[in-house]
Amino acid sequence: MTAVLPATRLADIAGQAKVSEATVSRVLNGKAGVADSTRQRVLAALDVLGYDRPVRLRQRSAGLVGLVIPELTNPIFPAFAQIIEQALTGYGYTPILGTQMPGGATEDELVEQFVERAVTGIIFLSGLHADLSADPGRYARLADRGVPYVLVNGYNERIAAPFVSPDDAASSRIAVRHLRDLGHRRLGLAVGPDRFVPVRRKTEGFLASVGEEGTAGESAEGLVRHTLFTVEGGHAAADDLIDEGCTGLVCGSDLMALGAVRAARARGLGVPGDVSVVGYDDSELIAFTDPPLTTVRQPVRAMANAAVHTLLEEVRQNPVPQTEFVFQPELVVRGSTGQAPHGAGRSRAGGT
Repeated sequence: MTAVLPATRLADIAGQAKVSEATVSRVLNGKAGVADSTRQRVLAALDVLGYDRPVRLRQRSAGLVGLVIPELTNPIFPAFAQIIEQALTGYGYTPILGTQMPGGATEDELVEQFVERAVTGIIFLSGLHADLSADPGRYARLADRGVPYVLVNGYNERIAAPFVSPDDAASSRIAVRHLRDLGHRRLGLAVGPDRFVPVRRKTEGFLASVGEEGTAGESAEGLVRHTLFTVEGGHAAADDLIDEGCTGLVCGSDLMALGAVRAARARGLGVPGDVSVVGYDDSELIAFTDPPLTTVRQPVRAMANAAVHTLLEEVRQNPVPQTEFVFQPELVVRGSTGQAPHGAGRSRAGGT
């Protein structure tokens, strides 16, 4: 029997899969002449849009794959989860999301739940592997249990596994260069706790870049604030850095950057008239903040797809380098950065 769908539904599926409506029709009706990768995209589009697959196209799941993320309140993590889930579904796997919300399950507890459900593999996003104070032995024990896994964000040389990371040091260098080009000479960095690998790399990139440009005879380390990766953390760090005379603020996340904007405005300062703020991540809604946030975009789609492909290579028992795959971020200029105010760049001691 031929599958007949309303034209609007065919158009929706074609748009999601980025193919023609004719191709969608051929896939749904089981016709030949469609590449397997294209067929998988159409089937994934059906799943993402919530449409039932025709009975003859329904297949048993290739297996369960666990995804461990820190939280859902920071929009960058749902962005990763959505792309990873779409990719897994396209390959016939069923994703299971495990979130470490406050008061909820720990990473180790989530792993146990996944193993009990006989998952095919696990993807960890910004997990304990990125925390240098945590015991890396938990991942070796997971490998001993025969569970393949991939670690995203936070390379740890004590763990023998494939890693997928953005170039965190480069993200700071990009932000510093942008603010320098706008005439800002006194820059500050607001980042999370120092025990996290991405924080250390962002800090190293910032210090190296500011040092290359000169720091008015001061130690640039004095213009780094370690706080929480939250709006409140960004607000507190920005308060200190503005007191230090900084007119350009580099933030370790978009949420922190929004806190920095709030801190400046609470003092009656304009953004970007008096203080310029650069975030990091570029999740979907950041372009619609007030002002629209200049940020360094984390290459989420490329990283998420790389994590899935790497995991599936492990599942197929193909050799995968136990190393770090690094992806380059990019600057997205919007309304939160502008020319340095006249006379800006002096330290409290009057240096230039």
